Amino acid sequence: MTNEIRVLIVDDDFRVSGIHRDLVAARPGFTALPPVRDAASARIAIRDMRPDLLLLDVYLPDGDGIEIGREAGIDRFVLSAADDVATIRRALTSGALHYLVKPFDPRALQDRLDRYARFRNLLSTGSATQETIDRAVSVLHGGAVPAPARAGTQQVILDALAAGEASSVEIAERVGVSRATAQRHLAELAARGAIDVTLQYGSAGRPEHRYRLS
Repeated sequence: MTNEIRVLIVDDDFRVSGIHRDLVAARPGFTALPPVRDAASARIAIRDMRPDLLLLDVYLPDGDGIEIGREAGIDRFVLSAADDVATIRRALTSGALHYLVKPFDPRALQDRLDRYARFRNLLSTGSATQETIDRAVSVLHGGAVPAPARAGTQQVILDALAAGEASSVEIAERVGVSRATAQRHLAELAARGAIDVTLQYGSAGRPEHRYRLS
């Protein structure tokens, strides 16, 4: 099982940061760290709490959120009321993965968090094929996900399993294929000995097949 994604929110408005914290905490696979309200606190929190993802406002009482993100070198979204093109371009060219103009529909952040989780799963460990890279970028930005060839599909599934044990449903979501397609390829990989299959019994119903790299 993969570790939860730790998210630090940096916003000087405690009401806004509280709303964003609750949105993050509600997403499966995410942990919302205590929000901070200024650049100095952000630097300390980044050092001590080691977040995986930053949600940064641009204008802070003692600094600039875009520069905080650049210094940290951590994956980040910029959430700001600033809608001028110069600021947006500066944020994106500095490495921000997304830019949301406040106020925004909560579903916009939820959608980007979910796509970010899939992006991380695809590019989690080791090396990646060009096909995996292309799929990860498409997933992150909501574009059409390229349909992989048969051999390519199985390699992408193996890459996804590098992030940890999963069910066929979880693999289908990570890779962007149907459950039936994922099950077919998982069965072939298991028959070749490339992956191991175990049964997980719940409190009721049929046992679930779990897959992991051999």
